[in-house]
Amino acid sequence: MENIGENKQQINGKKESNQTYMNQSKVKSIYPWVVVGLLWVVALLNYMDRQMLSTMKVSMMIDIKELETAENFGRLMAVFLWIYGFMSPVAGLIADRVNRKWLIVGSLAVWSGVTLSMGYSTNFHVLYILRAIMGISEALYIPAALALIADYHKEGTRSLAIGIHMTGLYFGQAIGGFGATVAHEFSWQTTFHSFGLIGIAYSIVLIFFLREKKDRFASKQIETSGGIKIRGFKSISQSLGMLLGTVSFWVILFYFAAPSFPGWATKNWLPTLFSESLGMDMSKAGPLATITIAASSFIGVIFGGILADRWIMKNLRGRIYTGAIGLSLLIPSLILLGFGHGLIGILGGGVLFGIGFGMFDANNMPILCQFVSPRHRAAGYGLMNLTGVFAGAFVTELLGKSTDSGHLGRDMALLAIPVALAVVLQLLVLKPKVANKEED
Repeated sequence: MENIGENKQQINGKKESNQTYMNQSKVKSIYPWVVVGLLWVVALLNYMDRQMLSTMKVSMMIDIKELETAENFGRLMAVFLWIYGFMSPVAGLIADRVNRKWLIVGSLAVWSGVTLSMGYSTNFHVLYILRAIMGISEALYIPAALALIADYHKEGTRSLAIGIHMTGLYFGQAIGGFGATVAHEFSWQTTFHSFGLIGIAYSIVLIFFLREKKDRFASKQIETSGGIKIRGFKSISQSLGMLLGTVSFWVILFYFAAPSFPGWATKNWLPTLFSESLGMDMSKAGPLATITIAASSFIGVIFGGILADRWIMKNLRGRIYTGAIGLSLLIPSLILLGFGHGLIGILGGGVLFGIGFGMFDANNMPILCQFVSPRHRAAGYGLMNLTGVFAGAFVTELLGKSTDSGHLGRDMALLAIPVALAVVLQLLVLKPKVANKEED
């Protein structure tokens, strides 16, 4: 009888052990998507906080007279991009070497505090400094977040996971487009205060639920030619040398930078273009422009993510072909946005742009993962951000002058030229050997 009892206990113990193992496996399979969900909200706040300013110009210039000229407004938008660009490679190098959870939490807390502070400023120069600080703090987020998602998701789900995360950016851009509407109903100060407080509160939520990938530091040691192992910040020169020493990475940089010209142009100037081309008040043009781009980008990023994840199972260039299709759609869209005047033409251009940019956006980091190992990916994306954002800063300031001279539409259409060059170069040069590069 005792033996029978012991056998039952052993059987029950094995069942409990198996059940525990199954539960743990289920949690492990779900958590990569939990990470995407948690960071989706951060992505939304990231773009919402930076985008609100672009639609609240009319409300703010009552209290800040310098904003009455488009050139000054362009300077305010551009300083964010210049600082963001300079910080991006630094942020990537940092993200490859520290706990990305705390980098993301700290970044969100700081830029949300800046957003809150902007609601108290009526001085152009103070606002200018706050935008610069926002550029520093927001730059720390994207390389760390995308590298974290790429580590949690492999070939079969990587493009879709990153694409879903990118929809958070689009929704943030769309909600930011309502900045003018909220400012009209309440005040621009209330708008900044409210969204700043939301971001600070959510940074506390992340402390409890976001986790770094446990095995990410397992391969962090790098051997030099002398056989000496070095770690952390001492390996920065090796990271930069590896990245900048390959032709493929330089092509990826250009491929990322070229669509950034129209990408940032639409983020910062599309509400103005909609307002001028359609003769619409900014409180209506802002939401219409941003929602059009955000909704169509959502379609593009999901479709592009699913297509690329399936295509790469059959062809190693599947992600590259998907990105090229997306960029090709930007060419007719920019012509429609630049030279169209009717509602159908302008909206059609916006829809095409959103779908194409979404397909491109879902595959940037996944394409990088085919050429760069995990320990250098955040640094690689940081350098990509630098080139893309500098292109955006340049075109943002240029289009401010174009708006004052009445040539915004024409100059927007001309941005199709570098996009076409990027498509050709991408297809000719980028030929990956693996679906996911693990080691250098």
